[in-house]
Amino acid sequence: MRRLTSVFGGDTTTVICLDDYHSLDRTGRKEKGVTALDPKANDFDLMYDQVKALKSGVAVEKPIYNHVTGLLDPAEVIKPPKILVIEGLHPMFDERVRKLLDFSIYLDISNEVKFAWKIQRDMAERGHSLESIKASIEARKPDFDAYIDPQKQYADAVIEVLPTTLIPDDNEGKVLRVRLIMKEGVKFFNPVYLFDEGSTISWIPCGRKLTCSYPGIKFTYGPDTYFGQEVSVLEMDGQFDRLDELIYVESHLSNLSTKFYGEVTQQMLKHADFPGSNNGTGLFQTIVGLKIRDLFEQLVASKAKSPVEAKA
Repeated sequence: MRRLTSVFGGDTTTVICLDDYHSLDRTGRKEKGVTALDPKANDFDLMYDQVKALKSGVAVEKPIYNHVTGLLDPAEVIKPPKILVIEGLHPMFDERVRKLLDFSIYLDISNEVKFAWKIQRDMAERGHSLESIKASIEARKPDFDAYIDPQKQYADAVIEVLPTTLIPDDNEGKVLRVRLIMKEGVKFFNPVYLFDEGSTISWIPCGRKLTCSYPGIKFTYGPDTYFGQEVSVLEMDGQFDRLDELIYVESHLSNLSTKFYGEVTQQMLKHADFPGSNNGTGLFQTIVGLKIRDLFEQLVASKAKSPVEAKA
């Protein structure tokens, strides 16, 4: 989220966490035996009404879910921003809300990577046992599979995070294979491509112009289908050693929607301390942010046209 909003700068963007539309607090969910992932624990009518109002230029009194106490706090006034971003568990679950979105992204972290990350965090930082971590994941999995995962079919772009294929039997989740799945035919959005649009490409850039330690880096690109829809897929497996050399990779990518040569590299260097800066997660998040900026500018320009100009 920080990568995306930093592309715009200033106070143009307001981010709403959809957890604020929980209809039950933590105690209420426990009493009813539901998780926060279950639609029954969320108020989609209010979500729809308020997103629609903000998009129409009307301020709302948005509820607040307090993650520390697990309680529902008093509402806060949200004024209509230039760019409204909604993020959370259910941005594309409700068809009414889905139709209000100009562009949608789904971050799809595979079970293997999710498990590896949770082990690293919860065992190292929180002292949890391996058994309790497994139990925590398994307890939420049915609701995740039923209500969260299916939303990715509606996304205009999916960032898929998978285990690397460059290291045999890797289970640490430190080296990642990341796929940027871009839907074809989305208004004001042209998918990024590597070398030649629509071709199937495999590229190993390591060498004199890109420093790569073991296990190296591999890019692939090509057309595909995703939930029966035509998509373009750009994939990066491996990680960067030096971000300043990313300009070499950037120069081989097209349709990046950059304002100047090297803007992707500049954004990555600017936020080198953000998670994922040495792999495809940070790279593709940055690219998607630039694409959304371009989409926003085109959307504003199209609305500014008079009916006569639009017709012409």
